[in-house]
Amino acid sequence: FSHVMKNVVIGEDCNFGDGSFVESGVTIGNRVTVKNGVSVWHGVELADDVFLGPNCVLTNDIKPRSKVFHEEDIKTILKKGASIGANATIVCGHTLGEYCMIAAGRIVTKEVDPFSLVMGNPARHKYYVSLLGEKLEFNNDIALDSKGNKYIFKNNIVEVIKK
Repeated sequence: FSHVMKNVVIGEDCNFGDGSFVESGVTIGNRVTVKNGVSVWHGVELADDVFLGPNCVLTNDIKPRSKVFHEEDIKTILKKGASIGANATIVCGHTLGEYCMIAAGRIVTKEVDPFSLVMGNPARHKYYVSLLGEKLEFNNDIALDSKGNKYIFKNNIVEVIKK
């Protein structure tokens, strides 16, 4: 019960839940999960390993009106490994960084840094998470996750330095 329009690029090993919809012009990477009730609109780009939780909302129009069509092509980009919780709303025109996590039910109104967990409405940075989704505890700007992956916090950005 998924509807995928023409001119869509879908990578390998993707999973689409019931009631999902993908509009023309969308690009979806490999190993992407689109859970039930999610619509992916024109202007949205999903990199590899993105997770879209049940009924999350991706928008593509900042001035929506019935029967009014804008010339603007607003891009919303979800980088590799980004995860969006159930019922969260992503306002169009923003980039969600690699491996960021959006808590369930949140409203994202601005860019989200890589590895950042955002909560609240509007969504704000709470703490950083690992590739596994675990909270990162930094000591002298270095953190490890439970699998031994090593992270560095440099120039206000988290990067994986050893997998």
